Amino acid sequence: MGSSHATRISKGEVPGLELAAIADLKPEKAKLFPDTAFFNSGAELIASGKVDAVLIATPHYDHTLLGIAALEAGLHTLVEKPISVHKADCERLIAAHKDEKQVFAAMFNQRTDPRYIKLKHLIESGEFGKINRVQWTITDWFRTAQYYSSGGWRATWEGEGGGVLLNQCPHQLDLWQWLFGVPESVRAHIEIGRFHDIEVEDDVTAYLRYKDGMSGVFITTTGEAPGTNRLEIAAERGRIIVEGTDITWTRNEEESSAFCDTTDTTFGRPGTWKIQIPFSNHGEQHLGILKNFADTILKGEDLIAPAKEGLHSVELANAMIYSGLNDCTVEMPLDATAYETMLMDNIKNSTHKKVVKEPAAGADDFSKSF
Repeated sequence: MGSSHATRISKGEVPGLELAAIADLKPEKAKLFPDTAFFNSGAELIASGKVDAVLIATPHYDHTLLGIAALEAGLHTLVEKPISVHKADCERLIAAHKDEKQVFAAMFNQRTDPRYIKLKHLIESGEFGKINRVQWTITDWFRTAQYYSSGGWRATWEGEGGGVLLNQCPHQLDLWQWLFGVPESVRAHIEIGRFHDIEVEDDVTAYLRYKDGMSGVFITTTGEAPGTNRLEIAAERGRIIVEGTDITWTRNEEESSAFCDTTDTTFGRPGTWKIQIPFSNHGEQHLGILKNFADTILKGEDLIAPAKEGLHSVELANAMIYSGLNDCTVEMPLDATAYETMLMDNIKNSTHKKVVKEPAAGADDFSKSF
């Protein structure tokens, strides 16, 4: 993603942003941007004085150390998802953001999708009434064996910190908490390497419970083709389905609980209207986040995706993994220390290929693209 973001900026697609420098472990990457300053490490770039802002697009663990270094250097910072691998590192990264004038954002590009923006408005306005149940089946993340073997850091506890929940699903987990909030408890079943020769999860079914009684089911995998992306909401005023380019609302003429308590029929149901809300596109996605990042710095606009909100999606992923590996219900908020300890044990006991996660001197030896 680093190369993709740098290309957009170099082509002038983001008003207000200029590609001043890049950093990569591979010197040949400099040829992609011949008129741009090149550094062999993120630490060198951060210390160079050549940039006002950085975009961190590296393997996951690097986000924390490079993010902290950038924030402590006074640079505006945009970090790819997830903002860190686990909750404790999220807290360390967020704590480094001490200056409110310093813009700190996360690359949650699906917050620019008109479907989810509209859905959030309808939820917050009360149009749906109380939400009783949510189910998101997001199984169109199919990945091949070649994908997982394309990088030594992929699909390992040490290199990536998890599987489908840490790599593919941060977007949906962010949208989940953005739309519905953080649950009271999480219970998950996960399978390690069900479809691939990997040491992390590639199949997940999780049950989420909320204080107001709302329940949720989150299903994901990288082993199912063609897969499904279907979000279903059961609310007092009907059923809402987000799938493809539409929001389909089968709207109850009367709230279901009120009808249940007052009807004199045995098998009656509220009358319904079918409301179709079509959308022609999925918004500007990454480009929209980049534009918003620049406009927040230069014009004082509100951030679409403040980085501090990135903690919630990581916490949900961590809670699902912890629950699945320990066969227990996780009460929220997640115990960050307990999860970090479990993750370090997983790394220590791994039999898969090792990758360098954290050099003793800091972040400068393992930046990938910046």
